[in-house]
Amino acid sequence: MQVKIEDQSTVKKIIHIEIPGEDVTAELDKAYKELSKSASIKGFRKGKAPRKVLESRFSKDVNADIISKLIQNSYSEAVKDKALENMIGPPSVNEQLPELEDGKPFNFSINVEIKPTLPDIEFKGIELKKNLYSPSEEEIDAQIEMIRQTMATKQTVKEERPVKESDFVLIDYQGFVEGAPSEHTPKIENYVMQIGTKDLPDEFSEKLTGAIPPQEFEIDVPYTGDNSDDDNPLVGKTVTYKVALKEIQEKVLPPLDDTLAEKLGQFENLEGIKNAIRSNLESGYKVRVHQELSEQVFTKLLENIEVELPDVLVESELNAIIADTEQAYQQHNITLESVGMTRELLSSQYRNVAEQQAKRHLLLGKIIEQEKLELTEDDIEKLYSNMAKAMNATADQIKKMFVSDNSSQHFEYIKMLELEKKAMEHIISNANVAEIVPSSETESSEEPVENAASAS
Repeated sequence: MQVKIEDQSTVKKIIHIEIPGEDVTAELDKAYKELSKSASIKGFRKGKAPRKVLESRFSKDVNADIISKLIQNSYSEAVKDKALENMIGPPSVNEQLPELEDGKPFNFSINVEIKPTLPDIEFKGIELKKNLYSPSEEEIDAQIEMIRQTMATKQTVKEERPVKESDFVLIDYQGFVEGAPSEHTPKIENYVMQIGTKDLPDEFSEKLTGAIPPQEFEIDVPYTGDNSDDDNPLVGKTVTYKVALKEIQEKVLPPLDDTLAEKLGQFENLEGIKNAIRSNLESGYKVRVHQELSEQVFTKLLENIEVELPDVLVESELNAIIADTEQAYQQHNITLESVGMTRELLSSQYRNVAEQQAKRHLLLGKIIEQEKLELTEDDIEKLYSNMAKAMNATADQIKKMFVSDNSSQHFEYIKMLELEKKAMEHIISNANVAEIVPSSETESSEEPVENAASAS
């Protein structure tokens, strides 16, 4: 067997293979000898049918089987070549296969892709900036205000006063077209709407603002293409709504004191709520800081690395992105088509993201190899524990789940992601990190507080 490896690029190769004619003959002889033992040919006893008769009846199937066998065996032998040791993804036959001829060599070519080889990466001492975010009292107050808004109640206004902006009103209404009730606007009783919102046409808020209940109105609403859907049966018509304003309601927020904690039921006092919010914000900022540092690492290290990406790596990342997108929509019973998307469109939109992801995996993989990073037993136990917490299970249950053969490959993937996290921590811990006090939510002060050898 002759093997020639042609370099198309740093990651794409073509394996040219030639099977000698005598090997082809040997395989054909063997195949027809076995076939003659089992083939039922009219006029011949088993094992007595001439080769020519067998060829006339079975050559197409025999040749297909032998070609498949020759390709598989010779390919397995060829990939032992050192130049192909980092091969990734499935191979593909490069061209239409020739006919198999007795005594003649059989030639074919196979396309393969190779994982790119990165040089050692100089990552120690890279310059990073770490923003020292901390929750402000304004942020905490805003969170508490959101809690109060969700716990607000509505209370009927007893005093006689006009409707004002943001009030809630209790109304009955029914729509008429050319003086007759419309089936598309039936009578609605005891409907609560907030002035200034889009619950009902804008004309309702405009007419009701300043009115004192109880009072009745007629409100004309022309339905044009601007304020209604094209398929709305009312488009092109003016609907006269007869509206009865029955009462005003106003939002009542719970008091900003310890009784708020009592209503929530899980805090002793208002300070307890603030502490919980502060802790939540701090956790969020910790994640944000790590993401920012990671982005800086990738930006700086990839600046000096030229890497050609195998298509198989990009396609793998792209398929994962598309699958995640589909799953996110499916959780809300929405299909891609219903929102005007297709897999092809997503593939086009996210290809650049997939390429960046592939580069990041390669970079971290190189650091893992270069620094000989491994997961310790404690790391694995912590991984089990974290997964158990996320899945509301015990660590032993998670272990048993991944001990099964069906899950071992999945767990290897999870461990690789954990190793990548460890690699990123290793890079950051060896970086020169300047800690920065942010001057605002969107920009950072350029005055470093401290130059640290590591980032916490």
